[in-house]
Amino acid sequence: MYKPFAESAEQNKDPILAVLRQWFQAPGKVLEIGSGTGQHAVHFARALPELVWRPSDVAEHVEGIEAWRQEAGLDNLLPALVLDVAGEWPRETFDYAFTANTAHIMHWPEVLVTLAGVGRTLRDGGVFAMYGPFAIDGEHTAPSNAAFDLSLQRVDPGMGVRNLNDLRREAGEQGLVLATVVPMPAHNLTLIWRKAR
Repeated sequence: MYKPFAESAEQNKDPILAVLRQWFQAPGKVLEIGSGTGQHAVHFARALPELVWRPSDVAEHVEGIEAWRQEAGLDNLLPALVLDVAGEWPRETFDYAFTANTAHIMHWPEVLVTLAGVGRTLRDGGVFAMYGPFAIDGEHTAPSNAAFDLSLQRVDPGMGVRNLNDLRREAGEQGLVLATVVPMPAHNLTLIWRKAR
C-alpha cells in the first residue's frame, strides 16, 4: 500500500502533541477530522494510549491513512472512517475531537458544517482542538500568514485563513465555547473549544 508523507505533519506533530497532553487527559474516544496522510493519527495514538483514536477523511485519503495504521499495529487506533464533512457524520459520541490544517482549505460553508458536526458528536464537556493558521480580529499573526492567505485565494477564492472572531461566533451557535488559544510554532495556533454542558 502507498504510504503518503507530509513534511508539515512531521514538523508539527510534537508541538501539537504537547497541547493534546494538556487537554485530552482523561481516557476516551477521539474523532480526528481530516486525517490527511495518517501521520498524526499514528503519532498521537502511540503517544496517548489511554485514548481510542478514530481517524477520518474523504474517501480518496482513506487508503493512505490505512497504510499508516496497519503498519503501526496499534490497538487504540481504529480503522479510518470515510467522512465528507458536508455528508453524514458518525452517530456515536466522542469525548474529544481534533483537526489540523483543514479550516483554511475548506470553503466557509464546509467550516460551518464541521463546527455543527463536532457540536453534535462531542459529548457535553468534551474538548475540540483545532490547529492551523488563524487571523485574530481580522489581522494575520505574521506576514507569512498574510502571504499564505493570498496564495490560497489565488488557487481557490473559497479557501483562506479564517478569522477567530467568525469561528467563535459560529462555534457558539453549536454549543462550542472557546476555552483558550495556544500559540504554536510557525505562527500557527491551536484553538481549544469545550462543548457546553
